[in-house]
Amino acid sequence: MSKIARMHRRLITAVVSLALVATGAGTATLATSATVRQAPARATERPVRDSLPHVTSGHRPGPSILYAKPAVAPQLQNKGIWKARPTLVSGTQAYRDGEWMYQDFLYDDHGALGTPDPNTPYSTGDFLFSPTAGTFTYPTARKYADNAADLVELRAEPLPAATAFRVTLNSLTDPSLVGFTIALGSSAQPQQWPAGADVVSPAAYFVTVHGHVATMTQAGNGKAMVPRPTVAVSVHRRQFTVEIPHRTWNPGEATVRTEIGVGLWDQDHDAYLLPAVGSATATTPGGGGAAPSGIVNVGPRLSEPWPDVHQPTVTIADTAAGGMEQSAMWREHQQAVQLTLGDVSPFFANVSFAKLAHHVTDTSDIPSWGPTDRILASHYSFGQGLDPNDVCSRIAPPVGVGAKCKGRLVGQLQPYALYVPKGPAPRTGYGLTLLLHSLSANYNQYSTSANQKQLARRGVGSIVITPSGRGPDGGYAGIAESDTFEVWNAVAHMYPLNPSWVDVSGYSMGGFGTYRLAERWPDLFARAFSVVGEASPPSGLPSLRNVPMLAWNATADELVPIDETVQNTQQMTADGLRYIEDVFTGSDHLTLATNDQYGPGAIWLGTHQVDRSPAHVTYVVDPAEDNRIGRVVADHAYWLSGLAVGKAGAIGTIDVRSLAFGVGDPKPSGMKEGAGVLTGGTKVAMPFVQFSQTWGPAPKTRKLDALNVVAHNVSRVVIDVHRARVDCAALLHVRTDGPVAIVLAGCGRTVRAS
Repeated sequence: MSKIARMHRRLITAVVSLALVATGAGTATLATSATVRQAPARATERPVRDSLPHVTSGHRPGPSILYAKPAVAPQLQNKGIWKARPTLVSGTQAYRDGEWMYQDFLYDDHGALGTPDPNTPYSTGDFLFSPTAGTFTYPTARKYADNAADLVELRAEPLPAATAFRVTLNSLTDPSLVGFTIALGSSAQPQQWPAGADVVSPAAYFVTVHGHVATMTQAGNGKAMVPRPTVAVSVHRRQFTVEIPHRTWNPGEATVRTEIGVGLWDQDHDAYLLPAVGSATATTPGGGGAAPSGIVNVGPRLSEPWPDVHQPTVTIADTAAGGMEQSAMWREHQQAVQLTLGDVSPFFANVSFAKLAHHVTDTSDIPSWGPTDRILASHYSFGQGLDPNDVCSRIAPPVGVGAKCKGRLVGQLQPYALYVPKGPAPRTGYGLTLLLHSLSANYNQYSTSANQKQLARRGVGSIVITPSGRGPDGGYAGIAESDTFEVWNAVAHMYPLNPSWVDVSGYSMGGFGTYRLAERWPDLFARAFSVVGEASPPSGLPSLRNVPMLAWNATADELVPIDETVQNTQQMTADGLRYIEDVFTGSDHLTLATNDQYGPGAIWLGTHQVDRSPAHVTYVVDPAEDNRIGRVVADHAYWLSGLAVGKAGAIGTIDVRSLAFGVGDPKPSGMKEGAGVLTGGTKVAMPFVQFSQTWGPAPKTRKLDALNVVAHNVSRVVIDVHRARVDCAALLHVRTDGPVAIVLAGCGRTVRAS
């Protein structure tokens, strides 16, 4: 056993006594900050170029996908009579440009609670920490895309001779496979929906559409109304436009209770297709119960509950036992409850046709601060809906497909979670914190948690984003990595960001992702905070020369053994890197999650700024981790770019120190040992041992027009002389284990060494 490993063992044993101590010297306590009671934060017109990372010269920090122009998704396009921009905020409504719209949640099409389908694509093995509340499963034929009844948006607009509604779905391969009913108006008693939907709600009229056919009936007696509504379908945009002639129904300037339910259509029986008990077949949905519902997705749902972060292991058995309030990871808990009861009365909006007639703009229902679920139009689509076969299972090589990952959420629309601190937008811009979700969890893992809030309430406020990562197991590699930067880009288009105040954090797979992203793109992040994760393999750690790392790990972790985290500590100590590792004694893989206390980590992250032009750069190049289709090619860092490896299939390492800064390398402190207790969470006290390494002050040196270059398996590197503070005549001291071409950008000079 190594010296460092023995230190870990000795200190872990010694600190057990701290479990009896809740306060005192060395205690880590809850971070507190004053609540800002000012006007709500708002997006501003600050140019997006000021919110995204930028440098005076050389390669831009991060991957090219971070700077891509916003993508255009067909589901979000407007054609014909439709003009208003979508809100892209799930569970909200708005009035814009004479249109009313409701934005639904993505991938919330899980229906009622019935008998679980053992072949569900949302199996507890793959989605253990993001279970669905409903048990509905689609027919296995791929044309249903495991997503055919997923409502994206409902709109309404008055026309001169008709009232128009538009229904947008996430997936649509064949309009005849799907049906929906719009319930209009109210009634003293709930009314049975038509076509075997097997749900009730207050209504005066029902408009039911399947394929290109629409009928309007009176609630209660089912009498058909004429002339019938007309239907226009765009399979490309996955949109149905329904127009009800004023001769049939004219709301005038009334306020109308409005509700929609979407399901699959049984063409043989001209009714909704009901799920069978248990498993789905190629043509029959599964997951039904004793009283199955033909409706899968309902809206408007303006008050869907958030998940409970303190209950991460909810199963269908828990749900059946009355724990449905805990199964809200897809924001469809209340929907599942009401569909199981057969009563969807709580889901509606009172649509003011007077506001529509007078083109009133009203976005007051859209939160300006706090947690929201949002919709991203991605640059990538690999089909429609969800594909259970696109499994990544990528935590560490050689497991899974790594950089080839596409993810299971294969469609173009992707969900993500966003938290905006309360208060006005800071003059200097918000900070940005990437908070990456765990394996088998989803983007709502941290929604409304202390973790999310504590990371957000630092300094003038940091926006916190959790991308979907294209599913439960992407490991932030391949297209799952692209998704992270696409979300960052989208947020930069909406909010003023301080591009130099960016941090990355995450739990479990998100902790692995924290190491991975910080190693691949070190000039994007000021600091990194990994919880029960590690660098795997640790060969990329030298890239963290200028990114301090805080790691929380646990002695009884079933998934990230403490001996493996010791390897990280050994390497970071040997490489002279700055780090803190807090090892929590007696804790397992989920203890820190259920404790939900990250105040000390938030304090440590603080408001530190990225140094994009340091005097000394070390960078590890690993082309096997790149995905060119996803535009995540990591061949540059700080003032180095154009990096290429010598021997294919192996990593390369480049180390360059500019002597023109007049500073030398700070002296590492060597490993320091300590201990403390984390308090303020759901546990009384969580003792930990601490290992750390810091730097002393950087010594002043004589300024020289020179660069010291050390290359291992690197065949080419481009140096931006401006940011390296040297000129074109700089002296190069080179040590290399193979031929390397060193290009001084803009100088017309290439130095070759071997």
